[in-house]
Amino acid sequence: MSDNAESPTETQKEESQPPTDDSTTNEEKKKSDLKIDVLLKAVGDTPIMKTKKWAVDRGRTLQSLSQFISRFLKLDANEQLFIYVNQSFAPSPDQDVGVLFDCFGSDGKLVLHYCKSQAWG
Repeated sequence: MSDNAESPTETQKEESQPPTDDSTTNEEKKKSDLKIDVLLKAVGDTPIMKTKKWAVDRGRTLQSLSQFISRFLKLDANEQLFIYVNQSFAPSPDQDVGVLFDCFGSDGKLVLHYCKSQAWG
């Protein structure tokens, strides 16, 4: 018998394990990369959202997120909503959430504070 021949036990081990499908795992990774976890925290007299953690598309703008929060909280059309990053500055409304996450995210999430009146900055 030559040294290159496989023993029957090694072949059986390979056959008994299910084949891995790399395309599925890559698709799952791509889908998870398209969304980021955003933690929304109320400030001052602004109503608190029961659901604080949201999965948001990376390409979504801060303006669309602000509109979502306003609709979710059922704020009046004339009420303003301010969103702050790290309790320090209000990014521009056309800023992508994904860019903010890349720059200011920590522990796998981006923490945003929302309020009806200016609080910081």
